[in-house]
Amino acid sequence: MLKQPKPEYSVAWISKIGEIPQASWDALAMPLKTPFLEWDWLNNLEVSGSATGKTGWLPHHLTVWRDKQLIACAPLYVKSHSYGEFVFDNQWADLAQRLGVHYYPKLMGMTPFTPAEGYRFLIAEAEDEDELTGVMVSAIDHFCDRHNISGCNFLYVDPEWRERMERHGFSSWLHHSYIWQNQGYQNFDNYLGAFNANQRRNIKRERKAVDQAGLLIKTLTGDEIPQAMFGQMYAFYENTCDKFGWWGSKYLTKRFFEQLHHNYRDRVLFVAAYDKEDERQPVGMSFCLYKGDRLYGRYWGSLQEIDCLHFDACYYTPIEWAIDRGIQSFDPGAGGRHKKRRGFPATPNYSLHRFYNNRLAQILKSYIGQINEREQEEIDAINEDLPFTKLPPLLLGD
Repeated sequence: MLKQPKPEYSVAWISKIGEIPQASWDALAMPLKTPFLEWDWLNNLEVSGSATGKTGWLPHHLTVWRDKQLIACAPLYVKSHSYGEFVFDNQWADLAQRLGVHYYPKLMGMTPFTPAEGYRFLIAEAEDEDELTGVMVSAIDHFCDRHNISGCNFLYVDPEWRERMERHGFSSWLHHSYIWQNQGYQNFDNYLGAFNANQRRNIKRERKAVDQAGLLIKTLTGDEIPQAMFGQMYAFYENTCDKFGWWGSKYLTKRFFEQLHHNYRDRVLFVAAYDKEDERQPVGMSFCLYKGDRLYGRYWGSLQEIDCLHFDACYYTPIEWAIDRGIQSFDPGAGGRHKKRRGFPATPNYSLHRFYNNRLAQILKSYIGQINEREQEEIDAINEDLPFTKLPPLLLGD
């Protein structure tokens, strides 16, 4: 019997994810390990005013349809700057300027303001992934050529998807995050046993300092979270940005946080610190998300400087919670070599890049190998200084 050809694909660019039925989008997003490509999270960013053309994140999502069925999509944004990406491409922007090439606008594939691995095209499981990837790459190339876009970039990409995109002509740029990996720990004390004696004492001292400050740490998820706590988290987030001069990093609006109670609280973990004498309002809090066996730290804040509270609320208590629930990896968020002392090895992640100016493209291909070699040397140097009694199997190449 002859195999009947499938109907042709139709490609559409969508300016608001709200124009796409949530059920259709999530049919492609829910099977993925990352929570940050789900419709609710992305839609919240747009309707809250956090990721919009006014903030330099103009939504321009790519969709592929067969008849009226969504079979592939990619959240994409036209960027007029590089803020909120956490992959610092200033050297490429400077090079473009020296060459007389307009670096902006650029096309960006990532979840805005979210430096967490897992970005990829969303493609229905029954479809030919390589064929649809080719269709989507061709559509992106045509769009960038038509609108004089300097380049297309995908950040914090899914490792398996990276290999596929390299076959479609994208160049990989190596970076690193600090990621905790569960090595089969039974409890937090078992985890502490992986450290050398000096750092084990330090961690115990830091957790004890929080207790001696008269604080009680609680974890809350899903329906346990009072609605008001989402607004409180925004206040902590805002205060942290203002206190440390991160005025250029206050990307999310209060409405974004408040909307999460209605449509995303089942993904949220709050680690809240209360005064033991008064448990009505938290004095500090961290905000995490989880899906399957992965946990992600996002933001934190406190009303006052309390010794070691940041370490407990952002690292130790989430790790303890993760061990209890069989979580296998914990990404605590961007930045900070101080994370390695608390059990977070430097872990490779990649971005993908394609420049449409021939001179920029040639320079990228000529030098990206050397750039990646230097980054790998830095990763190795960081991990040679980890305070473990022995390296986790992940770092030994097992």
